[in-house]
Amino acid sequence: MARRKKIYEGKAKVLYEGPEPGTLVQYFKDDATAFNAEKRDVIEGKGVLNNRLSEFFMTGLSGIGVPTHFIKRLNMREQLIRAVEIIPLEVIVRNYAAGSMAKRLGLDEGLELPRPIVEFSYKDDALGDPLVPEEYIIAFGWASQQDLDDMIALALRVNDFMSGVMYGVGIKLIDFKIEIGRLYEGDFQRLVIADEISPDSCRLWDMETGEKLDKDVFRRDLGNLTDAYTEVARRLGVMPQNATQMVKPTLIN
Repeated sequence: MARRKKIYEGKAKVLYEGPEPGTLVQYFKDDATAFNAEKRDVIEGKGVLNNRLSEFFMTGLSGIGVPTHFIKRLNMREQLIRAVEIIPLEVIVRNYAAGSMAKRLGLDEGLELPRPIVEFSYKDDALGDPLVPEEYIIAFGWASQQDLDDMIALALRVNDFMSGVMYGVGIKLIDFKIEIGRLYEGDFQRLVIADEISPDSCRLWDMETGEKLDKDVFRRDLGNLTDAYTEVARRLGVMPQNATQMVKPTLIN
């Protein structure tokens, strides 16, 4: 079997050339990183869980008319996606104070915000993904004003969907980040949700206990990350109710 051409490898995923023009295969790794990759580990089963959960969220978003790059899940670790031009920004939506916002503003973690707040950070690990105002984004040509308006609208639609889904299974959506890409179809361009949506990119707290069910478990050494992600998947019906910790499958080259 011919080995596929690798297009890009990031901290948690690898992109390979897809079977048809305009497509890519996105492979989910078991690597876990935090603090801009200063903390690293390999968590068995994490990639399988994130693949299944991201499929669940992307499919749900498509079902309500939010465009995404997702086409279909290929196997336990891979998805077929549309090739897009990633805008070099992370779009962050915050419903409650936590993480860097709480530290930056001296707020108590868990404080409910008056309304969802959308922030942008410039994607650059070496710089620590700094927050950037809209004026910077437009001045440096990363996105136009129309792009920004559309990105905010997309992010808030994702927030409405995600908040509702999580509330239904007893989980509070504290915040999340997404990436958005430009999908070119001939002369037509549209913005779509790209990358992934998973507990790697969200803060998820149990509504009753406040237990963290996201990557903060790894960041703060709060327990077993796979157990936390499995609990999210189990509540959402992505994994069987009697599922145990995911075992890394044997991969055949």
